[in-house]
Amino acid sequence: MDMNKTTILPKQAPLTGVYVGVAVILCWGAMLGFDFFWEVTWTSPVTYLLVLLQTHLFTGLFITAHDAMHGTVAPQNAKLNHLIGKICTGLFIFNSYKILRPKHYLHHRHVASEDDPDYHNGHPAFWRWYLDFVKEYVTWWQILFAAITFNVLGIWIPQENLILYWVIPSILSTLQLFYFGTYLPHRGEHDPENEHRARSLEKNHLWAFVSCYFFGYHYEHHDSPATAWWRLWRLK
Repeated sequence: MDMNKTTILPKQAPLTGVYVGVAVILCWGAMLGFDFFWEVTWTSPVTYLLVLLQTHLFTGLFITAHDAMHGTVAPQNAKLNHLIGKICTGLFIFNSYKILRPKHYLHHRHVASEDDPDYHNGHPAFWRWYLDFVKEYVTWWQILFAAITFNVLGIWIPQENLILYWVIPSILSTLQLFYFGTYLPHRGEHDPENEHRARSLEKNHLWAFVSCYFFGYHYEHHDSPATAWWRLWRLK
């Protein structure tokens, strides 16, 4: 199934998406390694800044996996493209690329409708929609693997570091992705002429990157799903 439309941008270099994806993975891993052995000082703002940075990098993992679902990480090498996607979803607290990918296709095909797995199903309030969104994707074995990993890592890593820099950022990241990638773009009524039933953030590239890797430019994403996140700002 091909969801991708012809992009209005020049064709991206074959390996650029791979470099970007690998850079996100390495930054996430390096930052997490630093965080795990950071001496937590509750009165220091650095402690909380690290939480926000790790949250941003968790979001970067998911955005990279999302690009892989659209074939834009390694456009000329499907196996490598999907491998990077699987690595990113696995690092994102054992999410399943196999589960996420077909559901994301349904989202694009049936956006903001009853057949859209990301839609609110008659419960548009933020927290109820968010809980339904989480239940759609979180599985019992994912929770089991996370619990086992938490206890194994706890042999060497202080529990407060695990909670602050692994557990909390992963949860905050789901909120970030939901708010900027689902709730804001697809809530409420849409103009009949809005074929993608999606809204976009106002043009502010710095905020668009910081908030959710340009994913807030959501109409543009639906209009050109073959455009990688790091090029999406150019469509705005």
